[in-house]
Amino acid sequence: MCGIFGISGHAEAATLTHLGLYSLQHRGQESAGIVSADVGGQAHGIRAMGLVGEKFGPEVLEKLKGSTAIGHTRYSTAGSSTIENAQPALVNFKGGHIALAHNGNLTNATEIRETLESVGSIFSSTMDSEVLVHRLARSTAAGPEAQMAEALQGVEGAYSLLVLINDTLLAARDPNGWRPLVMGKLGDAVVFASETCALDIVGATLVREVLPGEIVAVDRDGVRSLQLTPAATLHRCVFEHVYFARPDSQVFGGSVDRARRALGRRLAVEHPAPGADFVFAVPDSSNAAALGYAEQAKLPLEHALIRNHYVGRTFIQPTQAGRDAKVKVKFNPVREILQGKSVVMVDDSIVRGTTTRGLVALVRAAGAREVHMRVSSPPITGPCWYGIDTPDKDQLIAAKLPLDKIADAIGVDSLGYISLDGMLGSVPDGPNGFCHACFSGQYPTLPPSVANKMRLGGRA
Repeated sequence: MCGIFGISGHAEAATLTHLGLYSLQHRGQESAGIVSADVGGQAHGIRAMGLVGEKFGPEVLEKLKGSTAIGHTRYSTAGSSTIENAQPALVNFKGGHIALAHNGNLTNATEIRETLESVGSIFSSTMDSEVLVHRLARSTAAGPEAQMAEALQGVEGAYSLLVLINDTLLAARDPNGWRPLVMGKLGDAVVFASETCALDIVGATLVREVLPGEIVAVDRDGVRSLQLTPAATLHRCVFEHVYFARPDSQVFGGSVDRARRALGRRLAVEHPAPGADFVFAVPDSSNAAALGYAEQAKLPLEHALIRNHYVGRTFIQPTQAGRDAKVKVKFNPVREILQGKSVVMVDDSIVRGTTTRGLVALVRAAGAREVHMRVSSPPITGPCWYGIDTPDKDQLIAAKLPLDKIADAIGVDSLGYISLDGMLGSVPDGPNGFCHACFSGQYPTLPPSVANKMRLGGRA
């Protein structure tokens, strides 16, 4: 999962892109980058490992001239976590320059790469996104949107894209609609972002979603749209509502906050906890679900775990060692609240189980008498091939253990997951049109031919 932001037609394009990326930092914390284009056709770029606020000071932004810019925050799913794989990718070609920022995962990238290499293409990174850069550079189509359409022919998997071809800004979304992408307006400028919260921070107003299978082109002549053939059935990632997106965003046309509250209410109906004293969330992505659970169960909602907000999201750390270290410094229990109590602990998901086990141990050490775990998504039993770093079944606790054994492994008195039907019925525009393969095993595409090779470390 990654965050992408782009703007065309504003004198402060790079500065606004930098600001927009702050709102998308939760979508990727490994690296960040911005590329701008000026009216003379020159491109200016900066990429750095780490967080947006660490490497992009005023002196850097001043060098990013132009009224068009795109930016990227990276969470790796394909390609190693190195500066070579940071985005936006920027290359010179016979027609000028191409810059590309990608959120998603291309399931046939290896085959496309091998074909390109066989005709002489030389790759400078291990990320799947680079195959699109080569295809764009080789395109003979007339016009940027036609070049994009040609480059996307035969590409499988998930992609929300922002591309600069000289000073033309292109936005594109895969026909299945896996990853979100919205379009907004800021005066005369056109803005694109992974989530609406990034529009809010720059003062832009939401116009609409980029449609599945659509290519939008923006340049000095205005806005143009090219609609490719959408998939017969949409496969929007339901995990965007469960975990990834910010609660103040609208994703796939619906409120994330409202979806999470509905998930919590349904969870309380399906898995009550008789005799519990109160409910608390594993902050922050579970806050709304815990509120919904507490409302439905008519139990008090307490702040029993305090999160250190100077530590990033543990799930999207690229290594298990990184996840373990972050858990130790990220949360602290409030002993005065937990001492002697029977508690309902609400989380959005259990992936590997390591984070949950550590949190339960913290809560018990703080004096909780009973811990009843409630999860606002079903058991994750399979890998995601479309942009989430769950590469192998043997890393997923629910793929290895039955429910009672998971409860024992994480150290809780009881464990309840929301049902698949309950989750899909709780999200806006549900239950149809969502991808739930990691929960149900119903994959809408064939698996990558070299799935392990694709996940050496990262991009999406």
